[in-house]
Amino acid sequence: MWYVLAVARHLFLGLEDKHCTWKHKPSLSHSGPCPVHGEHTKRGDPEDRKRWTVILRASSLLIAASFAYIPVLTSWQGQNEDYNAVKAKAEKIGAERMIIQDLQQELVEELVWPAVQCNAVYEDAYLLGTSLARPVIARAMMKVAKQYNCEFLSHGCQIRAGMEGPRSEDKDNYPMAHTGVFGRQALLDFAESKGVPVTSTKQKPFSMDANLIHCSYEAGLLEQPELEPPADMWTMTVDPMKAPDEPTRFTVHFEKGIPIKLEVGDKAVTGSLDIFKAANEIGRANGVGRVDIVESRFIGLKSRGCYDTPGLTILRTAHRDLEGLVMDSKVRAIRDQMVTSNWTACLYNGMYFSPEREFLHNSIIFSQRHVEGKVNMVAYKGSAFVVGRSSETSNLYSETESSMDTLEGFSPMDTSGFIAIQAIRLEKYGARKIRDGEPLAPI
Repeated sequence: MWYVLAVARHLFLGLEDKHCTWKHKPSLSHSGPCPVHGEHTKRGDPEDRKRWTVILRASSLLIAASFAYIPVLTSWQGQNEDYNAVKAKAEKIGAERMIIQDLQQELVEELVWPAVQCNAVYEDAYLLGTSLARPVIARAMMKVAKQYNCEFLSHGCQIRAGMEGPRSEDKDNYPMAHTGVFGRQALLDFAESKGVPVTSTKQKPFSMDANLIHCSYEAGLLEQPELEPPADMWTMTVDPMKAPDEPTRFTVHFEKGIPIKLEVGDKAVTGSLDIFKAANEIGRANGVGRVDIVESRFIGLKSRGCYDTPGLTILRTAHRDLEGLVMDSKVRAIRDQMVTSNWTACLYNGMYFSPEREFLHNSIIFSQRHVEGKVNMVAYKGSAFVVGRSSETSNLYSETESSMDTLEGFSPMDTSGFIAIQAIRLEKYGARKIRDGEPLAPI
């Protein structure tokens, strides 16, 4: 994933007081001058303009279009992006400097692999494609902000970018909160009025967020949850019904819960980034990883989101299956109940840079010490399923002990005492119901 950070020196133009949301909205209680409008000076008065140094995330280029003078920082996280066009857009709105950073390796090894290790999933469907990327962006922004002595952080997020910055004196700025320009159509009109090119149109006003992990789609007709998404909306997976008629067979190898090799055909892929890209390609070609859900947002609202997450869907499926073979059942149950759900919440809610996330991360590492082996899989027309698994290091599974054709090392009589003890509670419960005249199974 490339992240382009624009380190920008913004020249904020003051708006007339009636347009300023800093003090004049009843729901807001702020002190001091508005960070966007200064002392609420009138638009275009050169002597009253206020100058700050701002780090601007590239997705915020639209909201900076009314500012006169900006340096910009952008980072790449694997999304299919024309960075010459990004640079041209930044220069068009007055960017002073463009910095492009390749953060794909960091994204995979520091965020995606822990997500695989704990089988992270939000509300049983969303694999956190956007949430996983935010900490990497925030960390890159902070480094560049320090390098260029930036006083403000500028972004287009509602929650995560404002939460996920280990900062001291830097001020966070979500400019759209101060402009009075809200709504997808209003933003498109705003971009057109400022001559800023955007990929969305009024016919397809989808809000899309792409990176190496996934592409998310929101807004437009998707806000009507009963409507089917347009067939041409998806960008990272082929239509499952139009996927190849021949399945793709492959094997994923794990060590300590982390993918270390992917074999497909006569190719053996190693290296974190290459493995993830190979899984992405298998999923893309076979239409694996599409999700259409209504999710509960951190701020309390529900929203519809569509996601195609090919590679992570495959690797998570493989990892979960291998754990069934090699992981202690009680450790797995506690990890699922306590660690996975809370780690997922930390990422979804923008709490990556928190002590609880660090605590959970160490629990993940402990739980994965013996998760080693390989998983054989098939990808076919929208599905990725397991067809076999093995491990040379685990002793938890025994073919002999599990066989229905032998009693070696096990006697059926061994269960008698176990069953009698386990049944005590149930016998007492049944006796009470009989005494009270209640049916044993009312439901």
